[in-house]
Amino acid sequence: TSCAQKMSFQTSSVVPAAQGNVKVKKDNNNNYHIDLSIKRLADPSRLSPAKNVYVVWMNSAGNVAKNIGQIKTSSGILSNTLKSSLNTVSTNKPTDFFITAENDSNIEYPSGEVVLRTQ
Repeated sequence: TSCAQKMSFQTSSVVPAAQGNVKVKKDNNNNYHIDLSIKRLADPSRLSPAKNVYVVWMNSAGNVAKNIGQIKTSSGILSNTLKSSLNTVSTNKPTDFFITAENDSNIEYPSGEVVLRTQ
């Protein structure tokens, strides 16, 4: 496996307390392991307008944004810090990531407001 690439999310005007990053690591089979982690991401129902889910999108060279999954926010047993994560694999090399608030997680194109975006 090769070195991991780390991308941080920019500060958001929609959810200013949220902080996070994405680590991408290429394996021996030329797949890209994606490990997304965010702290203090408010529940989508608290947004204005309220939404049901957060959807993570990945851009890669020459491709349109691809829905790579939804993330849910939860608090830990010993902490009230809201934590969200997503682990997945892609055959395409990611160039950047963004998260939108949506009413449905099974969508092909982003329709909601961009909540977070990597630099």
